[in-house]
Parts: sequence; structure tokens; C-alpha cells
Amino acid sequence: MARACAQIGKDNYSTRIEVGGHALMADEPVRNGGQDAGPGPYELLLAGLGACTAITLRMYADRKQWPVDAVEVGLHLTHGDDDAMLVRRTLTINGTLSDEQRNRMAEIAEKTPVTLTLKPGLRIDTTLAPV
Repeated sequence: MARACAQIGKDNYSTRIEVGGHALMADEPVRNGGQDAGPGPYELLLAGLGACTAITLRMYADRKQWPVDAVEVGLHLTHGDDDAMLVRRTLTINGTLSDEQRNRMAEIAEKTPVTLTLKPGLRIDTTLAPV
């Protein structure tokens, strides 16, 4: 499965992330005391969900040989009516698909790996490394 490492020094709050052989930077906005040198943690969460959704839909359309030119996944983290956190996801699928095909793409979006991981919640076990 996936592995990542996040490291922060004394700079408020720029954090270097290494994941999958790639280096990323995360930070907090200036209003939160950061330097806005990268996306914030919730933005990175949305990025992972968006990437997984777009990739899965592209794979599905390719496998079905459907005429999809592009897929855009818009995401907004907000609060629902019950004040629980909620992700509103909007799919824009460019291509000449029937209504049935478009509806199937929306169904597939609900079954992407990251979607299925986030919906029920995720157990996190924390340990301290020896010093």
C-alpha cells in the first residue's frame, strides 16, 4: 500500500512531504500563521480524492471505449445540514455520452478506492518511534 513521510522544522508551518518518490510541500495560509508555500492538509485530502476520481473515471471510460475527452472533478469541503463535514463533488464529463453513460460514470465515482476509504471513516493507529 501507499507510504508517506511528512517533516516539519521550525518554519511556521511549511512541511515537506515525500510520497511515492515525489516531494510535495504543504503549509497553512498566512491567516493561520503559515507562509502559504503549499496546499493545506484539507486541500491535499481533496486533491487525493479528486485525483482518484478522475483517474478511475478515465480508466473506466477507456475500458468501455466511451468517447470521453476530459473529466473534471470539482470538490468543496463544507458542512452539511447536520453540521457534519461534507465533500460536495461535481463531475464535468466532456464527450458525447448518453444520459445512461453519464449516470454510470457518476455511479463509478461513488466506488473509487479513495471514496470507499473516506466514506466509512479510517482507523488510524499512532505510535511513538524510539529516540
